[in-house]
Amino acid sequence: MSNWNPWHGCTKVSTGCSHCYVYRRDAEFGRDASVVHKTAAFNLPIQRNRRKEYKLQPDGDYVYTCFTSDFFHPAADDWRPEAWAMMKARPELDFYFITKRPERFFIGLPEDWGKGYENVHIVCTCENQYMTDKRLPIFLELPIRHKEIIHEPMLEAIEILPFLEKYHAEIEKVSCGGESGEDARVCDYGWILNTMTQCVEYSVPFHFHQTGYNFRRGGRVYHIDRKDQHRQAEKAGVDYCP
Repeated sequence: MSNWNPWHGCTKVSTGCSHCYVYRRDAEFGRDASVVHKTAAFNLPIQRNRRKEYKLQPDGDYVYTCFTSDFFHPAADDWRPEAWAMMKARPELDFYFITKRPERFFIGLPEDWGKGYENVHIVCTCENQYMTDKRLPIFLELPIRHKEIIHEPMLEAIEILPFLEKYHAEIEKVSCGGESGEDARVCDYGWILNTMTQCVEYSVPFHFHQTGYNFRRGGRVYHIDRKDQHRQAEKAGVDYCP
């Protein structure tokens, strides 16, 4: 697994951002997470070692991109064209990023984008029904070859059947996850199962990737350490791969 954070920092745009892990981590170091800036790793995809080999090599997994910001943040508008160019220059790498700003997709988009670069996977996150109904009608109409939906932090039961019915052939996966941190809001197992059932109806792959810190199941709330949240989600055995 590789990470590439070309810029760092973000501004909160919805209730899903309330307990953002970037803000929490930056606060520990006395930094202001709302200040968006380029990082020293900005040009990581095209950096080479002394043997003129790329430092970032394929490893069978994605290059998880911009996970300490939003790729479509307005502060990064001037930097985004260069980031796109680096992705194009490395077709052997699969870049994967999550956004809360699908409405800004076309700003700085490369002229040769067409229906999308084959090595770019874009995920839209929708934490509740309101943001689902706001973001998905925009996101699912965008020219992107690889699209996924994620409910994280999942804050309530979410109805996506109308979107699955219309776009199931384009949606490669739906994922759910709870919120981390001791101030995390509750994620209910029933919400997870409800989304999984919807995905099964339209044969769309489903993945439950983490419980979050406060996880409710059978009327009881469990406090799950960060290191155990992925493992406990996996143990639930509710992933679906048609």
